[in-house]
Amino acid sequence: MHFRTIIEPFRIKTVEPIRRTTREERKAAIVEAGYNPFLLRAEDILIDLLTDSGTGAMSSRQWAGMMMGDESYAGARSFYRFEAAVQKITGFKHVIPTHQGRAAERILFGSMLKPGDIVLNNTHFDTTRANVEYRKATAIDIPIPEARQPELIHPFKGNMDLEALERILAEQGEKVPLVMITVTNNSGGGQPVSMANLRAASEICHRYNKPLFLDACRFAENAWFIKVREEGYADKTPLAIAQEMFSYADGCTMSAKKDGLANIGGFLAMNDDELAQRCKAMEILGEGFPTYGGLAGYDLEAIAVGLEEVLDEDYLRYRIRSVEYLGERMDEAGIPYVKPTGGHAVYIDAKAMLPHIPWHEYPAWALSVVLFLEGGVRSVEIGSVMFGRQPDGSEKPAAMELVRLAFPRRVYTQSHVDYLAEVLAYVNGLRDRIRGLRMVYEPPVLRHFTARFEPAHGALVEE
Repeated sequence: MHFRTIIEPFRIKTVEPIRRTTREERKAAIVEAGYNPFLLRAEDILIDLLTDSGTGAMSSRQWAGMMMGDESYAGARSFYRFEAAVQKITGFKHVIPTHQGRAAERILFGSMLKPGDIVLNNTHFDTTRANVEYRKATAIDIPIPEARQPELIHPFKGNMDLEALERILAEQGEKVPLVMITVTNNSGGGQPVSMANLRAASEICHRYNKPLFLDACRFAENAWFIKVREEGYADKTPLAIAQEMFSYADGCTMSAKKDGLANIGGFLAMNDDELAQRCKAMEILGEGFPTYGGLAGYDLEAIAVGLEEVLDEDYLRYRIRSVEYLGERMDEAGIPYVKPTGGHAVYIDAKAMLPHIPWHEYPAWALSVVLFLEGGVRSVEIGSVMFGRQPDGSEKPAAMELVRLAFPRRVYTQSHVDYLAEVLAYVNGLRDRIRGLRMVYEPPVLRHFTARFEPAHGALVEE
């Protein structure tokens, strides 16, 4: 195409008003929330990029499908439609619905882990790590070295370090009941994993008789990156690429609130008959009967349609290009971020942007608060608040201090992104005046959701 303007591949049929606020109103709101964006009221947010999980807009086909929902407790027609949609993409024999992805993680790890075990991953996300550690096991991240260098351009920074995988399995294989790869790698900047890396990791795992599971929340975005960046895949459809990705794995966890294009739901899938029976027993205990798994029939219908729509090439091209466009605007403003841009989000490198703030005053968290204060934009920290506390209670700096701007699917237009770019440029101009925070309350688990803070030096932004 000769035209550069990003055109959303849909028409807007229903609109939701956004409430504008003043800086004074936002300051009062963030103080009341203990300087924690999670604790803000959604009505006070102008552009909400806290997460892309369950925040997307559903299509007319999904809403129509919901009217067909079969709410039978067991054996509902909607489950079999859902199961067929999942199996078409993944090829896995057993499909276990859950109310969201973390429930699938809880069931899988509850069925496979014991104290002292090790789970390897390119990078565990927050709930994945928490569910591993809840079983008194250890979550170890083994991304490639390039993944820790935000400014470095590499087409597949989500890749797993294959040498580390081989070494750990050779030395401590008896402690490793399974290996996981997250596609795309959320905690590592939303970066994709190559097909070659998946294939090689699968070969290593199976040589050591270890099952490989995918955290497949953003499988469609990962498939698109393979299509446009990896040799031999340009002429393949996203569906065919996704099917090959899953063929190298033995199972997956999935939050359908991401690449399922639904507002709730997820699933656990696998080929192992005996493991599936154990997981279904836990499913009944905590989620519900295995043909509904904590979901209404209309939710299962919405996911079934969403799994088809998410692999549409026009949608994926628009989605990835929208994120890339914001990265280009940030380059123009001199704002450091994880390069290249990922699939669902842009990740600001707060360590580079705010080098004067020490890690224990949480530079990425402070930046996320300032983005709301100055522009009404809600984001999320992926740094030392989220990952700094260790299982033994000690603290250490996270590998990177990032602020994630996660794009809800089919919600915001290019003009929203242009406004966001203006806010980022304005805040970048304040960078030398931004100060850190101290934590005044933290819960024992997943502290970033409900922790509270106060400015460490009197004011968050110096006058």
